[in-house]
Amino acid sequence: MASTLERSQIMPAGTGANKPGGRALCVAVAERLARVTEQCLSALMVAALVTMIVLVFVNVVLRYGFNSGISVSVELSRFLFVWVTFLGAVVALLKQQHLGVTTLMALLPRAVLPWLERLVTLMMLGCALMLMVGAYKQTLLNWDNLSPISGIPVGVFYLAGLITGVLMSIVLLYRVFVPSNLFAEPAGEE
Repeated sequence: MASTLERSQIMPAGTGANKPGGRALCVAVAERLARVTEQCLSALMVAALVTMIVLVFVNVVLRYGFNSGISVSVELSRFLFVWVTFLGAVVALLKQQHLGVTTLMALLPRAVLPWLERLVTLMMLGCALMLMVGAYKQTLLNWDNLSPISGIPVGVFYLAGLITGVLMSIVLLYRVFVPSNLFAEPAGEE
């Protein structure tokens, strides 16, 4: 028997038989996009961490060894740390590695779990949207304020929250509409 994706490739367009294949293809594309996004965010975080380590190390050596230093290193490290923290939250959400309290879920019947998971996802989506809106307002308010040493707009701090809110909202919207990935059955239990 051909798999759903194989059937969708065999059956002509417009037939009812390839509707499940279309959904499977959309899910596959979304999962691929999530993997690529996660890899890009991880690469950005690694680059930011390496930059922070180099800046702080060189600044310490210059201060104690040569009685000088890089004046912007403290501000740049702070900016990068904020970005690493927020991008890390998105990566944790993509990998479903955020902390969760499952005491109540363990006591409920299995039939209720997908609905409870959707409810929790909707609540998380609400929080992500509030983060996005608040960070957007703060970004606009603080964009003209410049950091004293580097001259970088202070709004860059809040831009990290805005981008995180947008990315988290996209991930959570996907999980609301495609909940099958939340409680996937082990292979062979179909």
